[in-house]
Amino acid sequence: MKRRQFLLRAAITSSSILTTNMWLKSSFAQAPGIITLDKNRPSIPYGVASGDISGNSAVIWSRVVPPHQGVSPSWMIVEYSTDESFRNSRRVIGQAALADNDFTARTYLTNLPPGEDIFYRVTFQDTADSNLYSAPVTGYFRTASLGKEKDIFFAWSGDTAGQGWGINPEWGGMKIYESIRKLNPDFFIHSGDTIYADNPIQSEVKLDDGTIWKNITIAQKSKVAETLTEFRGNFIYNLLDDNILRFNSQVPQLVQWDDHEVRNNWYPQQILDDPRYTVKNVSLLAARARKAFLEYTPIRFHPNDPQRIYRSFNYGPLLEIFMLDQRSYRGANSPNRQAVISPETAFLGNPQLRWCKQKLLNSPATWKIIASDMPIGVIVRDGQTHFENASNGDGPALGRELELADLLRFIKYNNIRNVVWLTADLHYASANYYDPNRAQFTDFLPFWEFIAGPLNAGTFGPGQLDNTFGPQVKFHSIPVGMKQNQPPSAGLQFFGTVKIDSQTEVLTVTLHNLEGNNIYSVDLQPEV
Repeated sequence: MKRRQFLLRAAITSSSILTTNMWLKSSFAQAPGIITLDKNRPSIPYGVASGDISGNSAVIWSRVVPPHQGVSPSWMIVEYSTDESFRNSRRVIGQAALADNDFTARTYLTNLPPGEDIFYRVTFQDTADSNLYSAPVTGYFRTASLGKEKDIFFAWSGDTAGQGWGINPEWGGMKIYESIRKLNPDFFIHSGDTIYADNPIQSEVKLDDGTIWKNITIAQKSKVAETLTEFRGNFIYNLLDDNILRFNSQVPQLVQWDDHEVRNNWYPQQILDDPRYTVKNVSLLAARARKAFLEYTPIRFHPNDPQRIYRSFNYGPLLEIFMLDQRSYRGANSPNRQAVISPETAFLGNPQLRWCKQKLLNSPATWKIIASDMPIGVIVRDGQTHFENASNGDGPALGRELELADLLRFIKYNNIRNVVWLTADLHYASANYYDPNRAQFTDFLPFWEFIAGPLNAGTFGPGQLDNTFGPQVKFHSIPVGMKQNQPPSAGLQFFGTVKIDSQTEVLTVTLHNLEGNNIYSVDLQPEV
């Protein structure tokens, strides 16, 4: 058996999880707490996931349901091998899945061979009765190569279950995840809005043509998320989708967050004037949301700052990825026209900005991918007078744009070549080229920014450009004048892929539609 056969077997094995999920979908709302699926042993109804992979390490994630509706912890056990039959496998006992972490757990695999297929299976052992084990669930990933003998191929997108568009089994569920999985990317960057905590899911939505979009519903998605249980329920909701379960078991993820993990357009210290919320302090909501996000994603905790989301990954000599967090350290949304940098203009914040500069400066990789949770030159408003991202309208760099200008100037002065930006957030796909010859702020090297999404949410746009950094639209995926908030069934869901040729080092970016078909592609030549 080779990889394809293993994946087929894994899909067949996971059918028991999918069957279990059908039970979950019908009963979760009536039993929003711990659900007992097997009274005799722990179970793994939400599958497995891998993430934060490198040449020699990876994070394996899962969540256990304890037996007998109990609260006793279970040990997470991971077996892994380079052989799909698990000969000569190694066994690692990971974290205990505790009630404090909603019975999620992760295991760090280290000293892995670079550039190899890694097959793994997860079981949980009940601590109250060491003879009780869950049925195993299998997964797969590939470690990064230390050389240039293999091409690199990965995907990215964002925006899952937004605007009330949830899991519709009659339509096929969140089937864009299946389109991505079939391309067998080495990994996937989720560019934020992994959930929509502020967008309840109703059972039915009437479409313009008179037909009905039918969502799976659960209690935790019936209102905006305020409690920790409700934030956790948003992540659990996505794991009720069969496509996501298969995807998670076979495609490693690098995950970041944006605003909807908490609520639309949030910033630290914000006080809400929204009748849907009884909790008005956004910092409290964000603390609960961050805990749920860290519990339910295969993210590696920073040893000195376990709450940190920004981080980087070296994927061999051809690629390094820099995952930003443009949400946690920003100042308040405002008219965004300040003339000097201050705490009010913070977007990345000084510590993260210094980190990003240093990592870019020290990177030996040919290509440097900046995974940004927000676009650079497309205006995103927050009300009539305030702005959500850095862009604030045409003109010189002001407000949050000053921080981006500082980063772009640093890249130029240090001759850091081959920097490409990837993002989502806008709910359509676009390719933008930033040209200092057409910009108001000119002290930077030309670069590309590619936007993809949504994964399973409403389609919007296209957005208005800001000429500060001279963006030119080379492609966008939707017609001008389109009615906003198109449902997934309209077919306007998008993701992107990146391929780096191991011989020529050419980087090819391709934008794809819901079915995975190519709708735009461009080859970028590496600069020395």
